[in-house]
Amino acid sequence: MRFYTTQHSYYCGIDLHARSLHVCILDETGETILHREIKARPEPLLNLLTPYIGNIVVGVECMHCWYWVSDFCAQHGIDFILGHALYMKAIHGGKAKNDRIDSYKL
Repeated sequence: MRFYTTQHSYYCGIDLHARSLHVCILDETGETILHREIKARPEPLLNLLTPYIGNIVVGVECMHCWYWVSDFCAQHGIDFILGHALYMKAIHGGKAKNDRIDSYKL
């Protein structure tokens, strides 16, 4: 298993669903900058990420609809990380689980 070790000013975790995205952006100190649910479309995602492009990495869990986010990030020059769902113990090992928590842990 390989780990992503590059440092960024901002980190974005996205909990993916067919119709919505739960987006969480943290700064380099771990403070939450933004935590929001948006429609699963490129335009709302671009509106959220535009101020951070060039200084952010986006991480998602390997689920059924991750591919369009990967293509979106490649198109806009955003670093993208795909995590395997079974290896994300921070999400699956917790007692409380919901979309807001998942996007923060990603």
